[in-house]
Amino acid sequence: MATPQGTGVIHKAITRGYREDRIFCNLPPAAEQRLSEITLTHSYPRGAVLFSEGQTPQGVFIVRSGAVKLSVNSIDGRTLIVRFAESGDVLGLPATLTGKPYSLTAEVIEPAQLQLIARKNFLDLLREHGEVALRVAQQLGETYHAAVDEMRTLGLSHSAEQKVAHFILDWTAKHSAENEAAKSKMTLTHEEIAETIGMTRETVTRVLSHFKKSNLIAIKGATLVVKERPGLECIAHGSEPIKQTPLP
Repeated sequence: MATPQGTGVIHKAITRGYREDRIFCNLPPAAEQRLSEITLTHSYPRGAVLFSEGQTPQGVFIVRSGAVKLSVNSIDGRTLIVRFAESGDVLGLPATLTGKPYSLTAEVIEPAQLQLIARKNFLDLLREHGEVALRVAQQLGETYHAAVDEMRTLGLSHSAEQKVAHFILDWTAKHSAENEAAKSKMTLTHEEIAETIGMTRETVTRVLSHFKKSNLIAIKGATLVVKERPGLECIAHGSEPIKQTPLP
């Protein structure tokens, strides 16, 4: 997959996004003016690689539209999807701040428009405007706590059913319309779900099939419907295993 020309490659750490609307919204006029002067906007097609593991940081990306997959690869070639960045997320803060190589790879999975702020310009912005620096520090702290919560959720889940139930509940919470809380568009393949929660594709397929047979969920084309949220929540918390149909 080709890297877009003239963009450099950027890294974002851990599981939760840094929100542009929280870092750069309602800044003092001088900081807002400087930000507009140093921001470049680019469009990227599906499959474009924004940044890769081991590369030198060039700056931060702000996702304006579309979606970006962030993943890490093991020595033996396995992939773990760390998270999916969407509109409002700021990518690349840790690497841009420290100057260390990126530890993740980012790939556009839906045609996207992003804004790029070069590393030198971004660091100068922080030096010149303390309000921006404080917001960045606060977001890094919040992301650390969110990462710990994520590791606790997945790392301490004892079964495949728990992990998949957690994933479904989190996904629908983030991707459902306000008036359709139980319904969301599922844009990920079983392979990508598996890479997100550290399982094999075959196991994800078996668990999803099991949930459907147990009438907990329904999958119609690209639409995921949660039919029995309390049941999924019990499974996610390990308080009530499914009994209706054992996994093959």
